[in-house]
Amino acid sequence: MQTLRPVTKPSKQRKMLFRAPDHIRHKLLSAHLSPEQRATHIVKSLPVRSGDTVRVVRGDHKGFEGKITRIDLSKYRIYVEGLTRDKVDGTTINVPVHPSKVIITRLSVDDKWRKKILERKQKAQKKPEKPAKKPELEAVQKTPEAAELKVPSEEKMAPIEEPERKKTAKREKKVMKPAKAEKEPQADETKGARKPKTRRERTKGKVSLKTEEGEE
Repeated sequence: MQTLRPVTKPSKQRKMLFRAPDHIRHKLLSAHLSPEQRATHIVKSLPVRSGDTVRVVRGDHKGFEGKITRIDLSKYRIYVEGLTRDKVDGTTINVPVHPSKVIITRLSVDDKWRKKILERKQKAQKKPEKPAKKPELEAVQKTPEAAELKVPSEEKMAPIEEPERKKTAKREKKVMKPAKAEKEPQADETKGARKPKTRRERTKGKVSLKTEEGEE
C-alpha cells in the first residue's frame, strides 16, 4: 500500500499532492467535527462525503451552512448546496470550498463502512483503564524479643582479630642502611692509597740528546 512520506521541501510537497492516488486524496479531504458531534461520536475529524452538513468557518462565505453536493478529488474542493455566485454574464455557478475551511455539523451514517470506521476510531480514542492498585501490606510491629534475637548485642560480639603484618622486611632495610655508610669511607681510603701516575718529561730527553750530540 502506498503511503505518504513526510517532506519539508515545498516543491516536493506540491508534487506529493498532485501525484497522490485516490485513496490518499480522500484522506486529505478531511474536516474537523463540531463540538456537539465530537461529544457524541468521540472523534476529532473525518474525511467529508456527499450528504454531510457542513458550516463554513473562514473566508468570504463565513457562517454559511448546507449539505455537500459534490466532491472534486482532482482539485481538493467541495461544493455546498446553495453556495453560489453570479458571473458577469449573469449565469450562476457553485463556489468551490477547501475542506479545511469547514466543520462538519451533521454526519451521514447511511454507509455501513463509515459506521465501522467510527467504531474503530472510538476504540482508539478511549484510554485503557489503569490496573487496580494492590493493597498495601500492613506494617508488622517488631517485639523487643524478636529484636534481641535478630540483632546481637555488642557484648556477645567477639572481637575480630586482624592478621599480623610482616614487619621484618622493613627492619632489615633499616639495619642495612648504616652498613652502606661504613663501606663508603673504606672505598675512599683505598682510592687515596693509590699513587698518582707520573708523566715523563719529554723536553728533558730532547735537551739531553742535544747535549750528547754536541759533546760528541
